[in-house]
Amino acid sequence: MENQDKDIFSTGCADCRSGGCHHGSGGSVGCEACVGCPRREPRGKLVATDWLADIPGDDKVGIVQVLFKNTRAGFYLNTANLPLKIGDIVAVEAAPGHDIGKVTMVGPLVHLQMKKNGIRSTSELKKVFRLARPADIEKFEEARAREHSTMIKARRIAEELGLAMKIGDVEYQGDGGKAIFYYIADERVDFRKLIRVLADTFKVRIEMKQIGARQEAGRIGGIGPCGRPLCCSSWMSRFVSVGTGAARVQDLSMNPQKLAGQCGKLKCCLNFEIDAYAEAQKELPTKDITLETKDATYFLFKTDILARTVSYSTDKGIPVNLVTIDARRAFEIIALNKQGIRVESLAGSAEKEEPQKEYGDIIGQDSLTRFDKTKKKKKKKKPQAPPTQGQPKAGDARQQPKPGAPKPPKEPKANPQGHAGQNQQGQQRPPRQNRPQTQNQKKNNKPKPQQEA
Repeated sequence: MENQDKDIFSTGCADCRSGGCHHGSGGSVGCEACVGCPRREPRGKLVATDWLADIPGDDKVGIVQVLFKNTRAGFYLNTANLPLKIGDIVAVEAAPGHDIGKVTMVGPLVHLQMKKNGIRSTSELKKVFRLARPADIEKFEEARAREHSTMIKARRIAEELGLAMKIGDVEYQGDGGKAIFYYIADERVDFRKLIRVLADTFKVRIEMKQIGARQEAGRIGGIGPCGRPLCCSSWMSRFVSVGTGAARVQDLSMNPQKLAGQCGKLKCCLNFEIDAYAEAQKELPTKDITLETKDATYFLFKTDILARTVSYSTDKGIPVNLVTIDARRAFEIIALNKQGIRVESLAGSAEKEEPQKEYGDIIGQDSLTRFDKTKKKKKKKKPQAPPTQGQPKAGDARQQPKPGAPKPPKEPKANPQGHAGQNQQGQQRPPRQNRPQTQNQKKNNKPKPQQEA
């Protein structure tokens, strides 16, 4: 009996839990073909820790919290003084009939949870009938087995009636006499005709319950951009409105594709760290304060809240002469400006020496490319000068004289003193003695008169 009670709200049908799912899932994941398999439902919320369990004292009123499908929970009076504990499957009062749920909270902690939810009086609370019997559990499992097929038929009926709504899930009551239809709609929908058609089709009492996009995402589940399961499907039970002011405080880009979650609304995690950013922002200078130097006036351009650094520019709109300094240095300059003193520069004349690090940088040791072979760059050969006429090229073995062979005769060199050679046009010049003499040469060659002794 205890094992059967625990299996009602567990993840998977009997075939899936035994590892022999006969629909091809192999027991690793649930499949919709397993009729009534709870594994295709979203994961349950985390149960609140009873931190008052060790404190002595009796719960005179005897109120317990009971959890149902789709994280629907309620508070019930234990008028029969049953020895209930967390995890018990109980039959509670419903309108009409009874419902089956699991006890998730007992003791004095229930009163604090009721105060948090705004429940003042206990007169409106319903009662716990008994611990669930085998007959109650069998009836409850038969009702849950019809939920998926009921949802598919209800979607077809709503589409035929032309209603702008989406039926996301169906929840049958424990005794099978009532069904709750969860739907999503952007505008107001008149579903009076839909209720009559559904009641005639399924022969049960119909209740329509509208849920938002956040509740729909929490019901379906998924993985967020952080790589973890969605908060709304794992531990969040109450949704707080998220505004764009939270993104502005954290200095985030106002890009709707990055700020929106899988539900299409702003991410709930924007509210998680807003208090830390608001406290850190108090230690930074405001945007309306300017810094005065001897050269120019600097305006606040950008702030890094967690790093405690600020960037200043000489222009209000665009980054011109951008200087990034510490927030402490910025407050020092502001104090000097109030005294009428203008500093030389924002960064300061003497840079502070960085403290010696007591640890070593070992990131390079675990680099993925440390085993790759580096390609060696080929050295470029220097261009050689072209060989002169009559000299063999370097490395040309055919033109080099062999050892023991007679040397070729040397060519006559050009000699300006009368030897045979070539002129500037490359023509062969005759020997000097055969050349015609110029007038100056003729004058010089005249015989000189002999002087008398």
